[in-house]
Amino acid sequence: MKTKEENKEKTFDAVKFMREQRNRISKDITDLSPEEIVAYFEEKSKSDKTPKNK
Repeated sequence: MKTKEENKEKTFDAVKFMREQRNRISKDITDLSPEEIVAYFEEKSKSDKTPKNK
């Protein structure tokens, strides 16, 4: 039995996106100290433009 989802073409690959982001972040923080890693994520969270869930 086919579902409606099987007929739709994928427009966004969430797994691929998450892997790309994980790899980018890993590359960015590879040579950082623990304190620098914390600062990296604090800076990224400040510049995050997505709305927060309330």
